[in-house]
Amino acid sequence: MVEGRVTRGTTNTNRLRRVDRWIATLPALKLASDPLVVDLGYGASATTPLELHSRLVKVRPEVEVIGIEIEPERVRLASLSARPGVSFRVGGFEVPLPAGRRATVIRAFNVLRQYNEDEVPAAWDRMVARLQPGGVLIEGTCNEIGRVGSWVDVTSDGPQTLTISLRLAELDKPSIVAERLPKALIHRNVPGERIHELLVALDRQWAVHAPLSTFGASQRWMASVQSLRDTGWPVRGTRARWKLGELTLDWAAVAPL
Repeated sequence: MVEGRVTRGTTNTNRLRRVDRWIATLPALKLASDPLVVDLGYGASATTPLELHSRLVKVRPEVEVIGIEIEPERVRLASLSARPGVSFRVGGFEVPLPAGRRATVIRAFNVLRQYNEDEVPAAWDRMVARLQPGGVLIEGTCNEIGRVGSWVDVTSDGPQTLTISLRLAELDKPSIVAERLPKALIHRNVPGERIHELLVALDRQWAVHAPLSTFGASQRWMASVQSLRDTGWPVRGTRARWKLGELTLDWAAVAPL
């Protein structure tokens, strides 16, 4: 039985480029003996699975991407664009794969926005159960043109990190991401919750380092992230990642209370 509900299906070229770039760095992808990646709930066109494959093949030439959609007509239309390394099939959170295979990475983007918060853990568990040992579920959301987004890395040990990814040029305040937080957090941006504390702290550091805008938005952002780390937030990654407009933290630092 197909598990889940039909999404709006909207997508745009390059909408998921930020999370694609993240997936390309994952050790799970680089080390997998069977580099199978699933794009779950890709929408009304084949755009995002095709783009995902074109980006990942540069770091893992033998990668295979399977787009899974709950709506059969979307699968029929997408299959017209199938090519070596990219195929499509009907399915949902049960993640049906051929010959008993499991995915090394499942990307479920802009899928859980229409669900209730209390439905998220079960959806995560169902998808994680379809991963290879060491595999990763990347679940999150972004705006329509992909300039504001965030996602959670989830493994068999539960959620591991939250990543915020922003286009820094002309960025007013980092807390703009509040509208594009994963479903597990989007309703938690209220006083008393950790995610609210993070966004307040991030906006504060962004304001403090405003003078660095003279040297570019990237310099301002990197200084803001460094200050977050210096004040005790468990920030991960290196300046090379921060320069891209990313901020990754341990999930425990932002998990709902």
